[in-house]
Amino acid sequence: MPTTYSNNPERIFRNVQVVTDDITLTAADSGKLIFMNAAGGGTITLPALKAGVNFEFIVGATAPTTAWIVDSAEGDNISGVLTVNGALVAAVDEDQINFVASTAVSGDKIRLECDGTNWYVEGLGSAAGSITATDPS
Repeated sequence: MPTTYSNNPERIFRNVQVVTDDITLTAADSGKLIFMNAAGGGTITLPALKAGVNFEFIVGATAPTTAWIVDSAEGDNISGVLTVNGALVAAVDEDQINFVASTAVSGDKIRLECDGTNWYVEGLGSAAGSITATDPS
């Protein structure tokens, strides 16, 4: 007689959070899919570095008229590659990732993974300049 395995329904859905203003994330938020859904934008501060912590951020239904900023709590530790309007944009020891006001649109996104020392980013932006990596210090 064959054995039947069932997929636990709790694993089918991702943990989703919709943000409409500034927020500081914790390691307990790891794994969340975060929709940034406010024209007013805001700053999302990442938690302290911890291996395995990860997030995905997507511009929600409301395109920002003020930037959404994903900011490292420690600074100068975000590296990776963004594909923006088909061009590769390198991020090297950056402090923040910006979804640029009036340029980023619904569906633009990034994913961040932490190895305990650094954050690694990959992202997709549809318009030229829609997502940038900066070190404002």
